[in-house]
Amino acid sequence: MTDTTKVQQIIDRHDAREGALIEILLDIQHEFHWLPSEALELVSDRLNVPMGRIRHTATFYKAFSLVPKGRHEINVCMGTACHVRGAQRVLEVIQNTTGLMPGETDAEMKYSLDTVNCIGCCALGPVIEIDKEQHGKLVPGKTAALLKRYE
Repeated sequence: MTDTTKVQQIIDRHDAREGALIEILLDIQHEFHWLPSEALELVSDRLNVPMGRIRHTATFYKAFSLVPKGRHEINVCMGTACHVRGAQRVLEVIQNTTGLMPGETDAEMKYSLDTVNCIGCCALGPVIEIDKEQHGKLVPGKTAALLKRYE
């Protein structure tokens, strides 16, 4: 069950403006680590925006998730620069350490794992992002130790 009071407060902070839809969804995503359907319905009602438009927006942008995410979101860059520098081996260490495949969240809601095409730090490859913090020049031997910092 979503805390509707928090969702109401987020909407109120943006004056329930239709033009603030993306900002409202970002704030809800930040608060809950995903976009619960109850929250989307409340946004639809309060902003008088059709649910179809809200779902289209929520599925268009990678920043949004319609499924629950873990407290720590891990994104592994698989772009060309990271790939040639060993991103696949780094990903394998993360998978072995967390037990997750890309697109999954563990049962304890501790970690979510995804791959991305580029984080924008090509000179630092391979790069992973944990909770929006970039970690570059990773090697498999240091990856598991890095994850322990996020326990």
